[in-house]
Amino acid sequence: MRVVIAEDNALLREGLVLLLTSAGHEVVAVAGSGPEIMPALLEHRPDVAVLDVRMPPGFRDEGLRAAQEARERIPGLPVLVLSQYVEESYAGELLGGGTSGIGYLLKDRIGRVDEFLDALERVAAGGTALDPEVVTELLTRRKDSPIDSLTPREREVLGLMAEGHDNATIAGTLVVTERAVHKHIGNVFLKLNLPPSDSGHRRVLAVLAYLAHTPQA
Repeated sequence: MRVVIAEDNALLREGLVLLLTSAGHEVVAVAGSGPEIMPALLEHRPDVAVLDVRMPPGFRDEGLRAAQEARERIPGLPVLVLSQYVEESYAGELLGGGTSGIGYLLKDRIGRVDEFLDALERVAAGGTALDPEVVTELLTRRKDSPIDSLTPREREVLGLMAEGHDNATIAGTLVVTERAVHKHIGNVFLKLNLPPSDSGHRRVLAVLAYLAHTPQA
């Protein structure tokens, strides 16, 4: 897998290069500032881009803006955005541009190597990967919404779906059968008024769209 990395912290940037190279991936370019991102992406057109949200010169949202521009200029480009803190607005903006091939992780997640690599590969394959802390914020920020009608187990299932996991992974995480997961998902979609005919990744996208666009109370 060919990867472009944008990260201004030299130590973290080199750590990512080493991590991805050791995992068998090819880092085709690195960027240390906001203005360097788009030229690298346009030149190399990688399989996936890993972008820090806050980059020089302004240290505001240069990486996020680059991610959005890149997906406009390179349709379908998978992007995994990294952030130091939970920023709901960033997740919302990313999801607002389409949820296929999108990831939003906290930088702490990089230290959990297997989880990080799984998320990266899922995003590169067109899937989704939201940090569990971001999902928690999205699930708990509203009051008087249909989410309140979900049982604790249904909320667990919804959260894992929103992170981008498939039914088998959800079943393994919760130590239940896939049949039970399927039943819980059916209940979730019924209570959230989401189309029950959708399956697989499309259902995950529907959940993410719901979480991203339901107004906050």
